[in-house]
Amino acid sequence: MEAVDQLASAGTFRVVKEPLAFLRVLEWLFAIFAFATCGGYSGELRLSVDCANKSESDLSIDIAFAYPFRLHQVNFEAPTCEGKRKETLALIGDFSSSAEFFVTIAVFAFLYSLAATVVYIFFQNKYRENNRGPLIDFIVTVVFSFLWLVSSSAWAKGLSDVKIATDPDEVLLLMSACKQQSNKCLPVRSPVMSSLNTSVVFGYLNFILWAGNIWFVFKETGWHSSGQRHPADTMEKQPSGYNQGGYNQDSYGPAGGYNQPGSYGQVGEYGQSQSYGQSGPTSFANQI
Repeated sequence: MEAVDQLASAGTFRVVKEPLAFLRVLEWLFAIFAFATCGGYSGELRLSVDCANKSESDLSIDIAFAYPFRLHQVNFEAPTCEGKRKETLALIGDFSSSAEFFVTIAVFAFLYSLAATVVYIFFQNKYRENNRGPLIDFIVTVVFSFLWLVSSSAWAKGLSDVKIATDPDEVLLLMSACKQQSNKCLPVRSPVMSSLNTSVVFGYLNFILWAGNIWFVFKETGWHSSGQRHPADTMEKQPSGYNQGGYNQDSYGPAGGYNQPGSYGQVGEYGQSQSYGQSGPTSFANQI
């Protein structure tokens, strides 16, 4: 605790108040929410099959599924309403690729944002020593922004397919007993998908955060600083054109007058050299 107090008193954590580090902290938190709401999901639906012969009915058929949503591996038993025989069925679809891709991007984004925040706080001087650190940070931020957009869009499509494959009305169509009008097949409970919907929202929020942070990381690179120096160099070159002409830097002396005789020293239209030099008032008095 004393070490933390010393760092806080020295202003080490002030960098967190800056947009660059503050957005990294938000990215770290939102990445946790993204992979937690998706990777930790488990759902269940319940069906009932009421056969014409009540002894063959099954009014509570529970079907559980979870991440990574390999639904074709989820098996369940359903009555056939033909004696005591039951059939083994499985859900349709494999949506593990989009779900695992989304969670993988979230985990790596969590690790990178955490590491970047630590560098900003404790190794800020080394981070800004040369252009390599900000340049790598800029490239990684652009890549993660693109990956968040792709993975969130892919998972949003995968989630819509998961909802269709786990719809109780669609699952009832797989049962042979439900194809007979004498039997009654009803959905009892549908799976709750609120956490999965939240994961998609957090995915797009992460994309917005990472895309918005591109500008603040770009300001740390040499590309931004070199772009700011070009207008200054142009302004510095403009006064040099006037120094080479009739108005020299020494044309105005410390006393405010024309002290140097070279400003109008060439023989002009009036035939007198240095007509406005230091000897001008004496020659005028002699002529009088």
